[in-house]
Amino acid sequence: MGVPAETTAKSKAFFFTAQVLAAAAAVLVLVWCIHLRGGLAFQSAGDKSLIFNVHPVLMLIGFIIMGSEALPWSKQVNKCIHLILHGLALVLGAVGISAAFKFHNELGISNLYSLHSWLGLGTISLYGIQWILGFVTFLFPGASGSLKATFLPWHAVFGVFVYLLGIVSAELGFLEKLTFLETFGTVNRFSGEAFLVNCTALAVLLLGVSVVLSLIASHLESTKVYSAD
Repeated sequence: MGVPAETTAKSKAFFFTAQVLAAAAAVLVLVWCIHLRGGLAFQSAGDKSLIFNVHPVLMLIGFIIMGSEALPWSKQVNKCIHLILHGLALVLGAVGISAAFKFHNELGISNLYSLHSWLGLGTISLYGIQWILGFVTFLFPGASGSLKATFLPWHAVFGVFVYLLGIVSAELGFLEKLTFLETFGTVNRFSGEAFLVNCTALAVLLLGVSVVLSLIASHLESTKVYSAD
């Protein structure tokens, strides 16, 4: 996660904690999907689970971690970085969701039957709406100064809300997939793989907490500075 120049010293501890957790979560999901689940593939004539493996990798690394990187870069000087990172997260998230649909369709499995799928699709839809509104309001064509000032706090709050929805959706996804693997006897509930998946989910949860706390700390410290002035 990048640390903007205006970030105060106290809140940097949360940013660095989030960086460590993001790296840990990324490594864990790659070990799970590549080493333990056999690898990644957009096309597979044999093992269709390789197609599914693209989903958790892109949703975690491409959507959640990239979104975590984008959140701090929201000030005037860094709004292009903020926009680009969120745009990349949106594209990678869309590809990740398409991999899940492709996996289901090729095996004849129904789509959108679980809370995870409902929440996930809703989250990326809201993410896209948030990105478009931010683009037209703050970048091009750009709204008036008064409208920007009115919209900005709502944009920030809604952005954090959508980010947290993504974290919740990821937690449900890990739970759902691990439950399926255990139910069909593919993975033992006390195995190393089950432990790794649970650790990945825990790292993602703590990542979300760290990111939100860093934003709150930065806001509170900025408020103190403005109050002192």
